[in-house]
Amino acid sequence: MGQEAESQQRLSDLADYQVNQNIMNSARDGAKFLHCLPARRGEEVTSEVIDSPQSAIIQQANNRLHAQKGLVVWLLSEASKSS
Repeated sequence: MGQEAESQQRLSDLADYQVNQNIMNSARDGAKFLHCLPARRGEEVTSEVIDSPQSAIIQQANNRLHAQKGLVVWLLSEASKSS
């Protein structure tokens, strides 16, 4: 919002920080790629990494969903105690 003109420069400046298969190949055996999502395919991480067996982003998102549901239940129970 209001920074669209800077987007190409930003992409160029941050290209060296993209997680790609070369980065994952240099990690230890068994290393997993995690991301809190949404991930920008082709910008911050390549599709090759997101879709690889090393990626655990779907499991991570699923775990986050259950944590968020638990938090909502707790908040609602606390709110009902105070009313």
